[in-house]
Amino acid sequence: MSYPPPPRVPSGPRRRSLLATVAGGALLAGCSDGAGSGEETTAGSPSVVERARARAARDSRGIVERYDAVLAAYPTLAERMGPLRAEAVRHAEAFGETAPKASPGPSDSASGTPGGASPSVASPAPSVTVPATEKEALAQLAAAERALADRRARALLEVPGELARLLASVAAAGAAHAYLLTEGSR
Repeated sequence: MSYPPPPRVPSGPRRRSLLATVAGGALLAGCSDGAGSGEETTAGSPSVVERARARAARDSRGIVERYDAVLAAYPTLAERMGPLRAEAVRHAEAFGETAPKASPGPSDSASGTPGGASPSVASPAPSVTVPATEKEALAQLAAAERALADRRARALLEVPGELARLLASVAAAGAAHAYLLTEGSR
């Protein structure tokens, strides 16, 4: 008795399916607050977890400031970047940071931003330099997202449980942001 040949399996994942897997994993992991993740402070000094959480919050705030600077320079990118900025704000909040939020405006429904928050903020951080063209600005922002995702992935090895899962989720989202920022400009 002969058996039919096994179905042909593709040699590897396609870029879109890989991105969908990463994004799906990030959504499943969620952005929890990480409460009760262990390590208490000793002798008044912050624990490894507290230091890692504070750095992650500052880094998320920095990415939001970069989005704000690019959006202030190139308001035409609001529809494309608004949802990514909103996600960066949620990441900052998950790490305990209060990130800037703009008040809702009349263009919110057209921007595609969840929750009705406007993707732009009145005044960007003065320390962020925006390149001369939209394409360069997107590339610079994508590079910042990629570098931050890499830093967070390395930090996973230094923190326990819940914070490690949160860092993994946010690192995956940051890598997806970098991909979306660069792919849309092609």
